[in-house]
Amino acid sequence: MTTLRRFCCNDLLRFTSVNLDHLTETFNMSFYMTYLARWPDYFHVAEAPGNHIMGYIMGKVEGQGESWHGHVTAVTVAPEYRRQQLAKKLMNLLEDISDKVDKAYFVDLFVRASNTPAIKMYEKLDYVIYRRVLRYYSGEEDGLDMRKALSRDVDKKSIIPLKRPDSERLAIVFLKTGCTCIEKNSSQARRTSISIEVAALVCLINDA
Repeated sequence: MTTLRRFCCNDLLRFTSVNLDHLTETFNMSFYMTYLARWPDYFHVAEAPGNHIMGYIMGKVEGQGESWHGHVTAVTVAPEYRRQQLAKKLMNLLEDISDKVDKAYFVDLFVRASNTPAIKMYEKLDYVIYRRVLRYYSGEEDGLDMRKALSRDVDKKSIIPLKRPDSERLAIVFLKTGCTCIEKNSSQARRTSISIEVAALVCLINDA
């Protein structure tokens, strides 16, 4: 029988096998501890008889106004326990907390653009692709921002897809403006170009 319960500190010493999946992001200990301290309701584990960890979900709630939402930071199930709808149960748990407790407008998550099985699974759970974030994963692979509207978002405005990635538009602005400054060939132009680059990078990071 599977037990769904809150993640606890001791689980940090027992969930290594679940993270062996190459598609599962592994973070440092302080990262997990921060989530455990700030958003305990969003950190749950699925446990099999014998206290074997089958999978877990880690998330948070954030944003302001109509951007107030639940976020899935990580959800994964050990290979030997897959095809039992554990991921669906964990996702439903986080969605219920976001919807009924925190009154969020939507739940979102990021997934590698190449991870087709995961994308299909999320689509079955009624998630839609909201936008594509360029080089989201370590600057190497694009990420897909997928969203699911909750009951508070009656008109489902939160899941209307963007026509193009915001980060892509910012990058184009930087390239055009930066090149113009460099062409002036002066020390002031170089300083301006550097300032624009830093500002663009900050926008890209905040957008992701």
